[in-house]
Amino acid sequence: MEPVEEPHWLDSDERQTWLALASSMIRLPAALDAQLQRDAGLNYFEYQVLAVLSEAPQHTMRLSEIAALVDGSLPRLSQVVSRLEKRGWVRRTPDPADGRYTLGILTDEGWDKVVATAPGHVATVRRHVLDPLTKAQQRQLREITQRIMRTTDPDGRFADRP
Repeated sequence: MEPVEEPHWLDSDERQTWLALASSMIRLPAALDAQLQRDAGLNYFEYQVLAVLSEAPQHTMRLSEIAALVDGSLPRLSQVVSRLEKRGWVRRTPDPADGRYTLGILTDEGWDKVVATAPGHVATVRRHVLDPLTKAQQRQLREITQRIMRTTDPDGRFADRP
């Protein structure tokens, strides 16, 4: 019988670091979601979809690519896009380059919604993430999160996404 390897337990400092990060990973999305719900009638996932499309060439992207960028399943994304379509902010069309795919297209009304929503979202990001930190701490946070992202996203697909 092979010996069972003991887990490499966290020491006190590591545990405090992990708990602080884990708490922020729960509370920050909740704070962003609350602001978006209150001020724009959107949840954070819906806003991410609109924001991804707003930055895409011709405000158009395959739904499968959007799902990957916002870390959502295709069924979940499809439900969200249906809601956004009903509001007139997004429309779907078959991809002319490959009919097996569906494109999401941000409408002019969707663009207006992103433009109207972004200032409040940015203010919330500033209040909860940037303003409490010095410029040096912001750089450190960026470097730290980039290092973490390299372990969770080794291909760098999500490097510039929220």
